[in-house]
Amino acid sequence: MATALGNLLKRDNNIVVGDIVLLDEEGVITEVEKRSSEIFRFLPRTQKKKITAANCDLLIILNSVSKPDFKRGFSDRFLLRASQWGIKPVMIFNKMDQFTDQFDFKFEVDRLKDLGVECFEISAKFPETEKRFIENGTAELQEFVKGRTAIFLGQSGVGKSKTISLLAGMDIELKTQEVGKAGKGSHTTTWSEIIDCGDFSLIDSPGIRSFSLEDLIEDDLLELFPDLEERAVNCKFSDCKHTQKTKGCAFFKPHLDPDSYEGRLVHSRLESYSRVHEEITENPAWSKK
Repeated sequence: MATALGNLLKRDNNIVVGDIVLLDEEGVITEVEKRSSEIFRFLPRTQKKKITAANCDLLIILNSVSKPDFKRGFSDRFLLRASQWGIKPVMIFNKMDQFTDQFDFKFEVDRLKDLGVECFEISAKFPETEKRFIENGTAELQEFVKGRTAIFLGQSGVGKSKTISLLAGMDIELKTQEVGKAGKGSHTTTWSEIIDCGDFSLIDSPGIRSFSLEDLIEDDLLELFPDLEERAVNCKFSDCKHTQKTKGCAFFKPHLDPDSYEGRLVHSRLESYSRVHEEITENPAWSKK
């Protein structure tokens, strides 16, 4: 196991999983190379940025279609972070062997395609049941991540460990536990680790049941929804609240019919924006600086 020089360990953000480092002949870390990307959260109380991973090329958002159920809002929160971190997001729908029309699968894929998000459907436990709706399955996903480093994010119980083992083509011993009666997985992975899979690398992160966005500031929120920001420039007023009662809002008639298919796609994102906006404005912006 490598050790590091004291001045590196005293840095505000220390050395994190994914960092590229230089070693001397004794295996001591002497330098950390400049990062291409950082996975971080801003900690309002300490006024510092907490970095948990670095040099990720892909942010893979793993959902299950059942046990636990698919949650669009949860995925949109991860998409928000991908935009903030400047990392390409990828969406995986796992446990397709359990899919019985729990939600409109085509609609969810269409709204993600409009955002430029690559989608894959798999069944890590029963691979023969995948690719029921789209052409991207395990083989395509393995090819897509080749030569890249990806971080996996998702709720507990969605099958991160099994999916990583499937993609790696080897039995990777990660702590896992069956989903309980309430439909929530047990949080058994407690640290992040990078896994060398030959042609690509995967970072496994702790499963979480909630994903706080309390560090975000209201004025910065819309730019983290780039698809909405692009449409919002057509609003009549720069301080538009993006509600039906707001005069000249580009998200409603006559600019956009909310009842049309396009309108439903756009408004599904607007609903996510509104929920996050409500959450982060509960605390004043000055308390986050």
